[in-house]
Amino acid sequence: MKRLLLLTICITMAALAGAQDTRSQLFDETDAARARATAADAELLAPETFARALEVYGSAEEDFARGRGIERIRLALDQATGLFTTATEAAQSATVTLAALIKTRDDATAANAATFATELWTNAEETFDGAARRLESGDIRGARSRADEAEILYRDAELTAIKAQYLSQTRALLAEAEQLRVPRYAPKTFARAQELLAQAELELNQNRYDTDLPRSLAQQANYEARHAIYLAEQIIGMEESDLTQEDLILKYEEPLTQIAAAADKVAPLDNGTDPVVAELVAYIEELRENSQQAQLDFETSRTRIAELDEEIRNLDAQLGGISQERVSLVQRLEAEARIRDQFTTIEQIFTRDEARVSREDNAIVIRLVSLTFETGSTTVAPAHRPLLEKVQQATTVFPRAQIVIEGHTDSYGSDDTNMRLSQQRAEAVSKYLSDELGVPAFRMSAVGYGETRPIANNETAQGRERNRRIDVRIEPQLE
Repeated sequence: MKRLLLLTICITMAALAGAQDTRSQLFDETDAARARATAADAELLAPETFARALEVYGSAEEDFARGRGIERIRLALDQATGLFTTATEAAQSATVTLAALIKTRDDATAANAATFATELWTNAEETFDGAARRLESGDIRGARSRADEAEILYRDAELTAIKAQYLSQTRALLAEAEQLRVPRYAPKTFARAQELLAQAELELNQNRYDTDLPRSLAQQANYEARHAIYLAEQIIGMEESDLTQEDLILKYEEPLTQIAAAADKVAPLDNGTDPVVAELVAYIEELRENSQQAQLDFETSRTRIAELDEEIRNLDAQLGGISQERVSLVQRLEAEARIRDQFTTIEQIFTRDEARVSREDNAIVIRLVSLTFETGSTTVAPAHRPLLEKVQQATTVFPRAQIVIEGHTDSYGSDDTNMRLSQQRAEAVSKYLSDELGVPAFRMSAVGYGETRPIANNETAQGRERNRRIDVRIEPQLE
């Protein structure tokens, strides 16, 4: 009986995996076209074509679910792909024709007009939709006329929202600040808030349709009012506490130490904070420059890949067919593309406080930053079950992948002790996933690296904490 049940389960799992592969082969191109249309804001800027594409796509999904003919599904998906592509192109064109309107809408959105000026926002959205539909049908004059109407409505909505959200809130904050005796303890910041509020009101009244400056002034006034309250609370707290001047300096040095540790640097404060600040500023600027260069390199590489792809297509046409090597390459590239999509799925499972998800070649690495052990312990605490349930969920994204549980320690303690401890902790996590959460044991292996693979500076407490970790490596099979 058990063997029959096991066989049934295996057959069912194989059937589900086969269905998923079939769906991926059929739908991937259309899904990519849909993603491009969504990224281009086609639902807003080309609503009719985008809605039609969704309708055809939905029909294809329904046909697939009912097991209808592949050719019928393929034809529907080809139609949907074409419609999504058309919607993308129309949306990209609309971003030029309706650029001023889109900017005005973005400003109203930033002011939370949908919440604080609901009626005006709704009217503006309906008028925007009318402009987009006219443009989509080729009625440029009608589109521009409706766009002008929508701009006025969005400006009105933005102005109403700014007054409701910022000015009234700032007035309330200033009134609260006076009750808390803030003018006594933080008079400069409080006066600055009052001054900014007066400037914002003046600008709003004098420049009816130019809300950029008053919006900025209102936001600054709101900030300064809250800042004044915070400063007063801190000053009062210091007066009522037994902290010495040394205590206060050490307290305000601590955040700088933490920031330095996050940058994997030691913060020597024996010469004051200025050298540390200068080093961190230089480090951040270098990171930003490197990031910008990496983005440029990525764009260049993407352009070059597109050029090479075009060359390959031309060569295929000249050769009169596609070689087996070419087929294998295409299949591998498609498999890598699926892994990238699945990586995004796994990344969205975890919050930043729970885990960091990264890619190393085609492997997915889940760094369980919130999974900790008591000193010297190898027992997984019950409090970590919700996190490990998410790990189990992540393993289902790659149902045939191998999973390696890696244990790591900091540099404190002997090499042998750390190696043994990291191995035992990795095995404990693997056993928990298998025994408690049903992850097949044959898919997992556990390995301890001790202190041999640090990711942070062992000279700081924060660095050592980051080095004490469990990494879950998911290794998909490229097919």
